[in-house]
Amino acid sequence: MAAEAQGTAPTPDEVGAMYDQYGDLLADLLGSSAVHIGMYVPHGTRAPVTTLVDMADVAQDRQTEHLIDTFDPAPGTRVLDIGCGTGAPALRLAQRTGCRVTGITVSRTQLARCQERQAVHPAAERVEFAYGNAMALEYDDASFDAAWSIDCVPHLSDRALGLREALRVLKPGGRFLLTEFTLRGTPTEAEMSAYTTLWACPPLRPFAALIGEIDEAGFQVEQVQDMTTNAVLCGELMGVLYQDRREEIERRFGKEALTHTDPLIGPFRSFTRRHTGYHVLVLRKPAG
Repeated sequence: MAAEAQGTAPTPDEVGAMYDQYGDLLADLLGSSAVHIGMYVPHGTRAPVTTLVDMADVAQDRQTEHLIDTFDPAPGTRVLDIGCGTGAPALRLAQRTGCRVTGITVSRTQLARCQERQAVHPAAERVEFAYGNAMALEYDDASFDAAWSIDCVPHLSDRALGLREALRVLKPGGRFLLTEFTLRGTPTEAEMSAYTTLWACPPLRPFAALIGEIDEAGFQVEQVQDMTTNAVLCGELMGVLYQDRREEIERRFGKEALTHTDPLIGPFRSFTRRHTGYHVLVLRKPAG
């Protein structure tokens, strides 16, 4: 895809021949709507994105902001963050809205990271973090005004129980925002196994099954957003970053991490591309 002799400028014929031979390959790698660089970073952006990791970080931050816009709890509202991860969404939610957030996670490492972030965050006084199980919440009935759960519900071995627990700790009329992965089509056993192994999740089920469990738990559905495209792109980016950062992964996590992950990445990307759905749902506990 370059002039034969290094350091020499190609002739017009050589440029044309390159596009004749490799134009379709370039379209697969660069994009097919045109033949130029895309605007991944809006012109004038203060902190430009220059790596795929940066792009992933920006995408996560953008998703957090979107979920806050969708959820929008009132100042002073007591919110439970079920599966708070490393704490950034809970802290940002409290900072932007003035609500009070309690975040729980089943990961001791995540909990420590939450507390590190909290220690230097301007909204620290309105947020607390604790170890907690979404399927056995250690809170009284009707003790929270609202709750959200970002990419935690997919991990639950008993999703129906998790939904009932969320309903129990909400006050009447309280809202619950959750995100959930759902199944599209019929994956191969290898594809489903790659997903469940990499994400420590039970097998996915269709969207209709989720709606049925929500109804059985006693929630009312107020809003549904189909964000499947974002999940597919995330899976693609994860696959690329894994291949690009193999040496770093081996250095940080050991060769066994590669041995474990290598056979899963291909079927995982296929599963995400062809069979994964992703939705944001806003539910409400009935007022009476």
